[in-house]
Amino acid sequence: LDSLVQSSPDDPRTLGAAAELYAAYGTVFTDDAQRARILTARARDYGNRALCADESNACALASLPFDEYERAILAVDLAAAGSLYSYCVGSLAFIRANSDDWTALADLPKIEVALGHLLALDPDYKASSVNMYLGILNSLRPPALGGDPERGKGYFETAIRLSNGKDLGIKVEYARGYARLVYDRELHDRLLNEVLASEVKQPELTLVNSLAQRQAQDLLASADDYF
Repeated sequence: LDSLVQSSPDDPRTLGAAAELYAAYGTVFTDDAQRARILTARARDYGNRALCADESNACALASLPFDEYERAILAVDLAAAGSLYSYCVGSLAFIRANSDDWTALADLPKIEVALGHLLALDPDYKASSVNMYLGILNSLRPPALGGDPERGKGYFETAIRLSNGKDLGIKVEYARGYARLVYDRELHDRLLNEVLASEVKQPELTLVNSLAQRQAQDLLASADDYF
């Protein structure tokens, strides 16, 4: 994908695919914090470039104050929904990898606006994934620090329903994001045991589900220490 981007540096579809793949590597495929930050920084950059290539008024978003950012995002139309999604995925992955950095966390309201606009543009476009990301976003911080885990819980539940329970990664994120944040051991273990008992092979989800089962095993193994 890096090579394809070099060949077509202004193709929003190639840039978006690169953003999503780097986000996946940074959040799922590596346990090294520094490597995660490097990979997700690339994801964020590709996501920004994808959206800029699709919607010229959405360039230089990082430098805009919130009001101007919101106007730029709300002006993105349905034709650029794919690039807006890639932008959100890359940006949120970067924030998660830098969750100990208040500068990164300060961008959470901006990404929430972008994800909300994506739902408004087309409630059916990657609906389960968008709701999952909204769940993650609202569960990155405890309420005392500006988070809204109960709202996040609602998004996770909606994401599970929309995926008919077939995307096992949603339940893993629900357990890791919400259940651990509020110290709900019963919910945590139930979700992860459901993941381990589920069928992995699903159209377009087999790899994600295989990784989700591996993550579920790791989270269950560390539960006694965490709780």
